[in-house]
Order: sequence, then structure tokens, then C-alpha cells
Amino acid sequence: MQNAKIMLILSLTIMVLFNCSTGDSDATNQATQKFARDHSQAGVEDDVSDPNILQIALGSPDHTTLVAGVVATQLENVLVGAGPLTVFAPTNAAFDKLPPGTLETLLKPENKSKLATIITSHASPGTFMGEGLKDGMQLYMATGQYVDVKVTEEGTFVNGSKILATIDAVNGVVHVIDDVFLIAAG
Repeated sequence: MQNAKIMLILSLTIMVLFNCSTGDSDATNQATQKFARDHSQAGVEDDVSDPNILQIALGSPDHTTLVAGVVATQLENVLVGAGPLTVFAPTNAAFDKLPPGTLETLLKPENKSKLATIITSHASPGTFMGEGLKDGMQLYMATGQYVDVKVTEEGTFVNGSKILATIDAVNGVVHVIDDVFLIAAG
């Protein structure tokens, strides 16, 4: 439902605000400690190291829907793990292209497993960037499927979705894409 999506996004916004706060108020410290307790490694604050995949997604206003799905499926700790991991991160606009009601249905608690599979289908073990993505290769995804890579004059496409940007992470790489992979939704 729309309300569930709004609540998830609101919760994430509050979480990001508390996580990014530089103040030393008791309320902020308590909220940060609670997030760390509730999210294990994903809740660790680190303003010194290069960002991990989750921190990149949390800091992007274009990936709030993806982050909501990651939190709903409790996959945060996977995105802060040692990696290496390549994540194809659909933008909010990519999620908006889904048929009406699809996202709301996937965000329902009873569809947590299906949503987790879809999100996981956007990750590949290893780091694939630049010349690592070659035309005609089939890239193995964390769900066991393979997706095609196509390199043309217009850019690099994975599973038919264009890579819009690439961001290095301490534990891999994030490729921003303009579609949601529904290969595992079957």
C-alpha cells in the first residue's frame, strides 16, 4: 500500500537524519545507538573511511525506494559486508516505471521473500566496472541467474538497462541504472 511505502521512506529519512547529524545531543546519540543495535554492522557510523555500498545508497536522494526495499527485506548488512560486490542500483524513476501497484504489493510484509529476491537479483559477486563489463558477456547474479552485458556507442547496458553512473565503494561498486530487474520475480 501507499501508506507502507510512505512509512518506510519516512523511517529511512529519520534514520539518515540521525545518522548524518553532527550534534552531540542525548536524543541523537540514543537514536544512533538504537539504529546500530537494530542493524548490526549496517548501523556503524564511520565518517573517516570511504563509503560502502549501503552508505552510498543512503546518501543518494535518487535511491530512496531502493533503500526502502533493502530495509524492508533486512539486507542492509549484505551491503556493508567486505564484498567485493557489484550492485546495479535502480533509481526512484526506475521504480516509478513499474506497473501501477507493483511496488506497493512488493512492500507488503507477506511479499518480503519475493522483494528480497528481486533486490538480490541486482547484485553480482565481485567487482565489475569499466573494462570489466565486456560486450557479450553474461554476468552471474547473486540469485543464480545470468544477465547479458551489451556495450554500444550509447553506453553499457546490463540486462537491457543502461548504466547511468558508476560509483566506487570500499566493498565494491555501484552502477546506477534506469530500470528494475524483474528477472527473479517470475
